Amino acid sequence: MSTIKLKTTIPGPKSEAILERRKASMPAGLGKLSNVVVEKSEGALIWDVDGNQLIDFAGGIGVLNAGHRPKEVVDAIKKQVDKSIHSCILVCTNEPAVELCEKLNEITPGVFPKKTLLANSGAEAVDNAVNIARYYTKRAGVIVFEGGYHGRSYLTMSMTSKYGLFKKGYGSMASDIYRLPAPNMYRPFEGMTEEQYLDHCIKQLDHAMISQISPEDIAAIVIEPVQGEGGFVPMPTAFLQKIRSICDANGIVMIADEIQSGFGRTGKMFAIEHATGVVPDMITMAKSMGSGMPISAITGKSEILDTPHPGAVGGTYGANPVASAAALATIDIINTPSFLNRANEIAQIMRIKMELWQTNNKFIGDVRGLGAMQVIEFVKDKTTKEPNPELTQAILVEALSKGLVVIRAGLFSNCIRLLVPFSITDEQLEDGMVVLQNAIDKIAK
Repeated sequence: MSTIKLKTTIPGPKSEAILERRKASMPAGLGKLSNVVVEKSEGALIWDVDGNQLIDFAGGIGVLNAGHRPKEVVDAIKKQVDKSIHSCILVCTNEPAVELCEKLNEITPGVFPKKTLLANSGAEAVDNAVNIARYYTKRAGVIVFEGGYHGRSYLTMSMTSKYGLFKKGYGSMASDIYRLPAPNMYRPFEGMTEEQYLDHCIKQLDHAMISQISPEDIAAIVIEPVQGEGGFVPMPTAFLQKIRSICDANGIVMIADEIQSGFGRTGKMFAIEHATGVVPDMITMAKSMGSGMPISAITGKSEILDTPHPGAVGGTYGANPVASAAALATIDIINTPSFLNRANEIAQIMRIKMELWQTNNKFIGDVRGLGAMQVIEFVKDKTTKEPNPELTQAILVEALSKGLVVIRAGLFSNCIRLLVPFSITDEQLEDGMVVLQNAIDKIAK
């Protein structure tokens, strides 16, 4: 394969030495999904410190929709660094941050006056969104969903599902968080058709307004239009429409968490745009927003964002001019018909192959996703759908040994998620899919 060039095993000797230094200097709880030690990267390729050239199907967990080091973004960063790196938005205003907020107000869903608050991480964006919703509504309750992931801060960890991996050992969580079932159409209840199951999930929303919390005590409903860590589970349009109607009827703020699904990943700028008639009151963004620079945002109705008193929001690094310049350049790349169409082209190429694998492999229970946000779910038996995380991990290790960086997902850690940078060439995409197919076939045997 011309796009994968291996000079050593992975990890090679130089990588092993650095990994040992990492082990000695960084806490054991810091996850490590591969043994790749990056020296440089470009487009959809990574070179490690041993000179191995690999294909990246992980995209920094959804950060690199525009690819590694897009020239336009690198140029924008260099230009801004020559002017100013930091002055703190709480002290002085910088134009790149203002321009970025104007741009996000323009491109996010909803025809109403908007404002944007810039922050540094996805968790910080969700934290701020919930706090602002609470301030606006003068209520405390927050509804989230099983399988959802919202971050690792105290509040967002409390909102996040998947207890064993993210929350175990940390003690009590934040109060006033209510977790409801989310429809996973691959796993309807036994004896139910998909239609009956979806109808049941929708009815459970109304039931929760009685059994768990009264609507007048709910500040916000926070949902990922496509669950990320939960295994790329798209939320059905009817479910999102029901949430919107509950929010409208009860003065609740609907927050779309687009941190992983946003910025073109699903073939539209934001995944919520696939749901007819559903416009959130606030939307949280991060990851691919800045092509790797630490930046996030909360955009929403002006009347909501303007509620907190002066000084009630903000932080030292939020609205950093360098990160803002990177985000502006990234948006210019992504927010074009040709770029968004590329997401659908990549999705079609991957999906045709994945569905064929599903037909021929008894361990592939489901392939799903929206646009180029695709996942393969591995099971021990297609009838029982019992998760198979051991097989999944073995496939990841095998794929990496052959030069493909790919990572897992799913509530049961039994999914391989594909977050391919859209800068990938057809040849690189084909080579990566061959490696993945061979890894699946080898481990399945």
